[in-house]
Amino acid sequence: MRHSDWWRSAVVYQIYPRSFADSDGDGIGDLRGILSHLDHIAELGVDVIWLSPIYRSPHDDNGYDIADYQDVDPSFGTLADLDELIAAVHDRGMKLVMDLVVNHTSDEHAWFEESRSGPDSPKRDWYWWRPPRPGHTGGEEGAEPTNWHSFFSGSTWEWDEASAEYYLHLFSRKQPDLNWENVEVRQAVHAMMRWWLDRGVDGFRMDVINLISKAVQPDGDLPDGVAKPGTRFGDGSPFYTCGPRNHEFLREMHDEVYADAAVLTVGEMPGVTIDEARRFTDPERREVNMVFTFEHMGVDHGPGGKWDSRPLHLPDLKLNLAAWQEGLADQGWNSLYWNNHDQPRIVSRWGDDSPEHRVASAKTLGTVLHMLRGTPYVYQGEELGMTNANLASIDEYRDIESLNHYREQVALGADPQAVLAGIAPVSRDNARTPMQWDAGPNAGFTTGEPWLPVTPNHVEVNAEIVRRDPDSVFHHYRRLHELRHTLPIVTDGRFRLLLPEHEQVFAYLRVLPGAEGVDVATGSGTTDADQVLLVVANMSSELATVRLEGLVNALAGDVLLTTHDDGAPAVGERLTLAPWESRIVLS
Repeated sequence: MRHSDWWRSAVVYQIYPRSFADSDGDGIGDLRGILSHLDHIAELGVDVIWLSPIYRSPHDDNGYDIADYQDVDPSFGTLADLDELIAAVHDRGMKLVMDLVVNHTSDEHAWFEESRSGPDSPKRDWYWWRPPRPGHTGGEEGAEPTNWHSFFSGSTWEWDEASAEYYLHLFSRKQPDLNWENVEVRQAVHAMMRWWLDRGVDGFRMDVINLISKAVQPDGDLPDGVAKPGTRFGDGSPFYTCGPRNHEFLREMHDEVYADAAVLTVGEMPGVTIDEARRFTDPERREVNMVFTFEHMGVDHGPGGKWDSRPLHLPDLKLNLAAWQEGLADQGWNSLYWNNHDQPRIVSRWGDDSPEHRVASAKTLGTVLHMLRGTPYVYQGEELGMTNANLASIDEYRDIESLNHYREQVALGADPQAVLAGIAPVSRDNARTPMQWDAGPNAGFTTGEPWLPVTPNHVEVNAEIVRRDPDSVFHHYRRLHELRHTLPIVTDGRFRLLLPEHEQVFAYLRVLPGAEGVDVATGSGTTDADQVLLVVANMSSELATVRLEGLVNALAGDVLLTTHDDGAPAVGERLTLAPWESRIVLS
């Protein structure tokens, strides 16, 4: 493995600063709060900390609307605090990655304020400004330049009375999209990135970076999307997802900013396909190290999308993850995640958050993910087995996506309680409730009033308890990280899915290429190999019995990690697993 490829065997821990730890009692997490808990992260055995945005922002979308890329928002602290944090992270042998949000800025960014000043502004073309449709007056329904529907509800176009044009925003109206066709925009972004690398950061997580290239027509217009039934909106995603110059823009960024630096770069890419991901992450193409795919996060979505969630059908998840493992096996690299600031808590979503099974299901979900090929990401609180928030009223929500969806659906005549029931299990606020440090008031997160309610189960689910308990989720994750750091097979082994149609059990092999006696394609001969890792996991709350044909020796190998020390022994090729029992076996 090349020195520049250090991230292949690394584990990344994501911090959502607003909800991690509050040092000054204002109810909002901050940089000094993070500093006070760095030893918790270091003890977990991770290599990299990724900070969600801490830049100056009006916080319309909790910091993903940036008003100044080169300053820290006062609610989080100062640049001096950040410099101290970077140094403290490095002192503990870890690296720090910043969130790069450059598909859009805040409408309060100086660039946009100048652009908005009028059609003659030198920065007018830094954003997407367009007049109303012919025959329409600006501001009226249907006058928007395209029919695209925003990720955050409503149109992607906002009428600006003062300058008499619309501007494009794929997300909130306060998040205008930058025009990456303009070389000055790209140069300004590159200069800002170099400034952060010079300050000591070790890489970038790139927010929706596959949306930066729009499919501009020869006349400069953007095309309408296919109409969505029952609405006036169309699906514009084919015209801005992995757009025509996306690869060119990322290759230019690589060459201009970090070609000679051993940094971590991961692109968040909604809608990316395996073929596109292979190109984005092929080292020879010089774009990014890895991408965040969204496909596996959509396997439980019904016809109504994320707000229409269904029970997980395990074979669907297995086949999707297997396709990505195999698709990027020879070219490219996977990122591995269950949780982040945009996803509900995995133990509530696909595990079992009841008192009986929460711990075992959290461990097993971690086992299944961390032994795959790729770089795993742990989201704050995942190592505690934190659960969904179970917010009782729309008044308790803070997430702009959830609030906009609620208002839009109620305005269309939907039953408010039914809409709320659809929001509760999937809202982004589930991931954003305060980190649970102890059983005290506000879970030890703040001495003030927390910006989002603390989950009531913090009395029994908190860092103080799990760090003392050697059988906790925390220490299970720590052992998973030790395996990744010490066993080359976890980083480099080939993947082979077992039991693809089994509705309870997720099982797979990792095999080092060229291991004696192993046919990686078929799995035959694995009983004679000494470099085979077997992962077998019951992802249900019921007993499961499986038959693993041809893997008698694998089942009898060294159990490296298990959720149940008293698990049943294999009888021949048959293995009975307790609810949420998982095993990692090396043979």
